[in-house]
Amino acid sequence: MNMDLLHDITFYIMYGAAALAAFVVVERGIFFSYNLGKARKLEAALHKKVRSFEELPEDLRKRDSLPLQLLRQLFEGRVGLNSHNELEDLGQAIYISMRGKLSHGLWILEAVVAGAPLLGLLGTILGIIDTFKALAEAGVSDPGEVSRGIGTALYATALGISIALVGLVFNSHLQDRLELINDHLKMLLLRAGMGTAFTAKPVAAPATSLQHA
Repeated sequence: MNMDLLHDITFYIMYGAAALAAFVVVERGIFFSYNLGKARKLEAALHKKVRSFEELPEDLRKRDSLPLQLLRQLFEGRVGLNSHNELEDLGQAIYISMRGKLSHGLWILEAVVAGAPLLGLLGTILGIIDTFKALAEAGVSDPGEVSRGIGTALYATALGISIALVGLVFNSHLQDRLELINDHLKMLLLRAGMGTAFTAKPVAAPATSLQHA
């Protein structure tokens, strides 16, 4: 088994994981910033007693966003509701359906944070094995070669830990942004649901007893 090749493959995997994590950070960062800004603008618009989707400012309805989809579903779905309990159930169902779109891709970043140190340790072990294998075949003629071989092997662990630390910082930041957006989405649902006119249930006529002659 070529340990040197496996050692190089481990490095390539870590570089690929770092690039993938960077893509997730950039993509989620832009997505969160855009939708958070839209949510705040929609909250300000709902202060004006907006009671239907068409009453929202036109400039907020031009470009689609997650908060706008949430309000559209609530305004359309609350028609014909009979109680506050049904409105709460509708709001929870809409929120749950939207929550998955927010956390999309974050599992990749979490996997990189958890797996990068392990990959680095694996690369170090493979590098040390390859170094000792070379020494066993050629003999110890230059101690400097041993030091360089061990240093190269330890570089894999350092790289893995570095990737994990950077990923952990960005993951914590994105999780905070995720919680903030969730709070704004819940606030949108609450404000949009205020003043909902519930459909009165028809009252059944009391049964009349028939008297027989």
